[in-house]
Formats: sequence, C-alpha cells, structure tokens
Amino acid sequence: MRRSTKFAAVLTAGILSLALTACGGSDNKSANEPSGSATGGKSDIKVGMAYDIGGRGDQSFNDMAATGLDKAKSEFGIKTSESEATPDEAESAKEDRLIQLADGGYNPVIAVGFAYSEAVGKVAKQYPKIQFAIIDDTANTDANVTNLVFAEEQGSFLVGAAAALKSKTGHIGFVGGVNVPLINKFEAGYDAGAKAVNPNIKIESQYLTQPPDFTGFNDPGKGKTAAGGEFDAGADVVYHAAGGSGLGVFQAAKAAKGLAIGVDSDQYKTASADLQPFILTSMIKHVDVAVYSMIKSFVDGKPLTGTQTFDLKVGGVDYSTSGGQVDDIKSKLDDYKKQIIDGTIKVPTTVK
Repeated sequence: MRRSTKFAAVLTAGILSLALTACGGSDNKSANEPSGSATGGKSDIKVGMAYDIGGRGDQSFNDMAATGLDKAKSEFGIKTSESEATPDEAESAKEDRLIQLADGGYNPVIAVGFAYSEAVGKVAKQYPKIQFAIIDDTANTDANVTNLVFAEEQGSFLVGAAAALKSKTGHIGFVGGVNVPLINKFEAGYDAGAKAVNPNIKIESQYLTQPPDFTGFNDPGKGKTAAGGEFDAGADVVYHAAGGSGLGVFQAAKAAKGLAIGVDSDQYKTASADLQPFILTSMIKHVDVAVYSMIKSFVDGKPLTGTQTFDLKVGGVDYSTSGGQVDDIKSKLDDYKKQIIDGTIKVPTTVK
C-alpha cells in the first residue's frame, strides 16, 4: 500500500493560488479558472483525458475537468486527446478508451470519475510506464496510479447550512444522481450542515438511479421529476449532486418558485438567465485544480503520485456567491468554514 499524502504537502505557491482564487468567498470571473504563471513555451508532454458520461458541456463535473485541461494546454503547450463515456457502455469500452490513449503515447492519462476504477486498475497494470490519474477513486494502489480525491462532505456542509439558513419552511431536499458512496458523502455533509443550523429541519432525499445504472448523472427529466416531488412535499430548497441531471432540478425550482443549489462548478454562471434567480449557491468542487495540478507536476518533472486530497483547507471545495443570495449569511458560512478547517467541526461522510 502506498503512502497517502495530503495535497498541501506538494502544493506550490502557484498552485495554491489556483484554488484560492476560485473559492466561494469570491464572485469574480476566475471562479472556474485555474490561475498560474504562463511559461509561454511548448511541452512535448501528451495528456489523455477520458471523461465520464456527459463529457464536455455537462456544465458540471466534466466541464470542470476540461477547464483544468484547457488551462494547462494554453499555459504549457501540451498536446491532448479527449474521449468520453456513453450511457450504458460495457466496462470493456472504458478499458479500450484508456488503452487507446496509452498506445497513442499519452502520459499522463486522466480518467474523470470513479466509474473508471475497474478499467484503470486493469489497464495500469498493462502499461507500467504510463502514469494514470483517476478522479474520485482510491481503490487502485499501483505505483503508476494517482488518486485525485476531494472532501465533498466539507463543501456540502456549507451549502447545507446555507439551505437551512434560507429555508422558510424548515424543510429542504437532496437529489443524488446515483446511490454510491461518493454521492452519499455529498448528502452526509449537506445533512450535517443543515442540522448544525436547525437540528429539527426536515430533509427529503432521493437518488435517480442505482448502480450499475449511471444514467442518473445525465438525465434532466429524472432530475426535474425528483426535485419537483420534493418541492411538492414542502421543501423550499433542494441541493443536487447529480451532474447533468441538475438542469432538471433548476427547472423544478423555477416551477415551484423555490431555490436550488448547484454542484461541482458555479452553476449560476452557466445557467440560463431565467433559471439564475432560483440558484441559491453551488458547492464548488475544483476538479479543474486537480487536473491542472496533475499536468503541471509532469511539466515540472515531479509527477504527483499516491492519493492527493483536495479539501477546504487547500481550496479544493467551497461554496459560490454568484447572484448575491448568500451575501447576508456569508459571515455565518465562513465561520462554519473556519471551524471545519481548524478541526472544531468534524464533517461525517455517511448519512446518520
């Protein structure tokens, strides 16, 4: 078993600024954009990116990964190749996708999402000289696999607190894309944050699909139906951790004249104008920072290895302020943030 290392241990000042520039306390344009010192040169490094279902354009998880890749490409002049998963594809399709990138000389190869866990485990053994990175998974402990993970429960605690502080009914909701341990972390943090504000708050919860069906991450219709049911049940704020299905949650919030909370990116910025008034905040998960950091480590000749954890302390997760709807509670949210960072508050990773 390799030693698991905190990201802070390898974080350079430049990479730290990447995360901090984009944290929830800020509403400036760089919220989804890693920053760094441009080299202006060209690198011979070739980076392969295998996206999860939805790929570029999902306005959430995959797009954040793409943002990090684009920044690295612009800054370092790297060559890239990208491909994405399709709904209901066989496990062999994921393996073939990774093999194609490895055979093409791409190194590192970055797999976006835990759905690639099994494929990375098999393919990495076939290509010991290629460094693979996988986001949201720690199952693989081979020396040539880097695990890029996040403290989603910490960011979700903050938006849970925001939901409770803004709820007028004492009744809120959660919509998860797929019922897996990773998404359970979002729900656990959300519940804990809401109950820190109001111990008696009522929380609805629904998952769109059960594994091995992962279409719950890319089905806005199901998202709208699930969130609509929670609003009908009395919730007035609903948080989604459902990838592309989140669009339906925003649509349901508009129909119910309620509020929704986005995930992964600052979704207020990518939502249509008619939906923006109904987005309270978003739990930002800086997948862009993780991807950029992985690539930069190769450019610097010191590839990240082991498990790298991106938490509140290093700006890996946070909440957004776009739209101004949390301005009046920002000081309270930041106090909770401080208590999480200093260890006063321990956020659970499973729902109690």
